[in-house]
Amino acid sequence: MAKFVGIGWHVRQTMRVIRYLSLEWLAALTNEVADSTTMQALAADHSIGVTQVVTDGPEGTVVYHLQVGGGAATFGPGSAFPEDVRMEQTWDTAVGVATGELNAQEAFIKGRILLTGSQQKLMESQPVFAALDAVFTSVRERTEYR
Repeated sequence: MAKFVGIGWHVRQTMRVIRYLSLEWLAALTNEVADSTTMQALAADHSIGVTQVVTDGPEGTVVYHLQVGGGAATFGPGSAFPEDVRMEQTWDTAVGVATGELNAQEAFIKGRILLTGSQQKLMESQPVFAALDAVFTSVRERTEYR
């Protein structure tokens, strides 16, 4: 069942609310990454494949990826190939980080996010993640986290 919410204080437009980590959410991010000129431009100078695994969610385990390199940036369901970095976390941790209630660095330090793969590649790709944050922000506004 779709829910609609108003955006802004004085705007009468509505947008569809999507559930976090649903196929609809993944599709929205897939489109946003594809449409982001910043993400696409960064893909000319950076190369990284990141897989995210979120366990214990309403739909069980959800796996999605970000693939950047060769002039293209893509996002979607399933594992990255090639996979340089894998992050695994529970639903509660993922929601906390996505909503800003939990600091991502603190979650890493406390072991709530398991990171495997190339930490060097992850550090070299910080501009990609900064641009990705802007993409997530646009989708976050219409995301429901329950």
